[in-house]
Amino acid sequence: MSTSSPALHGSAQSELNREARIGGHGTCVARDIPQIDLSDYDSRKSVITDALWDAATQVGFFQVINHGIDPADVDAAFAAAGRFFDLPMDEKAHYARRPGSNVGWEYRAQVRPSTGTPDNKESYQITLSQMGSDIWPDESVLPGFQARMQRFEHQNWELGMKILSCFALRLGFDADFFTHNHDPASAEYQSTLRLIHYMSMENAKDEDFEFWRAGAHSDFDCLTLLHQRPGQGGLQVCPGKDADTTLAWTDVPPVAGAVTCNIGDMLMRWSDDRLKSTLHRVRMPRRDEYLGPRLSLPFFCQANRDAVIQGPQKKYAPITARDYLDERIRANYGSRT
Repeated sequence: MSTSSPALHGSAQSELNREARIGGHGTCVARDIPQIDLSDYDSRKSVITDALWDAATQVGFFQVINHGIDPADVDAAFAAAGRFFDLPMDEKAHYARRPGSNVGWEYRAQVRPSTGTPDNKESYQITLSQMGSDIWPDESVLPGFQARMQRFEHQNWELGMKILSCFALRLGFDADFFTHNHDPASAEYQSTLRLIHYMSMENAKDEDFEFWRAGAHSDFDCLTLLHQRPGQGGLQVCPGKDADTTLAWTDVPPVAGAVTCNIGDMLMRWSDDRLKSTLHRVRMPRRDEYLGPRLSLPFFCQANRDAVIQGPQKKYAPITARDYLDERIRANYGSRT
């Protein structure tokens, strides 16, 4: 089966064009963020599937509860992430992201088309197929860090595959279709756990509050799972069905025990646009809000590099996940790739 070339295709270009025109503050409205109970998944899968499909097509963002990841493991992952970001800058530089890779540490590196300025954050990316001993912090520096993150990565993969299995069924694919295309045993695996530290604004100047912690964007992947800390808000969404019209934003406050999920551009293409990726951003806090650092832990379900993306209706030409993500990363990082 032939695939499209690595050049930026019309679908991805239109997504970037959409991001480029949404850099302003816009308006904010209250919306209900659907909350979906995943308990008794096997026996309730048809009910869960209906709820997920409705949430994904109507809002694009939703939260799942009773999802199977132990709260103690979430807390431990946040604690480990905090210890990493507390390391001196010169120590973190040993684990810097290298050009052409999707692993390691970076500082204020991502420039969104929506803002033209770097996101006010640092991050550490874990893509297991690309991780080498030089990218993992040494045990003498961060004891237990590697084992903790490998465990948390797998827990998120399992949760992501449950959700994607429901979408596969509604799209007419086999229940394990997306699981096979996100195979951790493959050398082509590229799902990514990202640790993000948005820097404190406690001593910031007034003009610093005019920027964004993360500019408006949609995610490149199939599905994003986001862990947030209660009290560390700022996430805002614009549902897919409204992104081309009202551009009104809604706050998504962190909820203890809930994982916030959104559809990414890759799944939108794979679904022939039946599922809409959702614009989101992280705003700066206001002076009367919590001004300290904000940690978040997103997991990006990104299909294996050799997976061929084409929806059941064949609305778009086939393209490998490698080519699709490469063109999106180039557009967002420019010469830094």
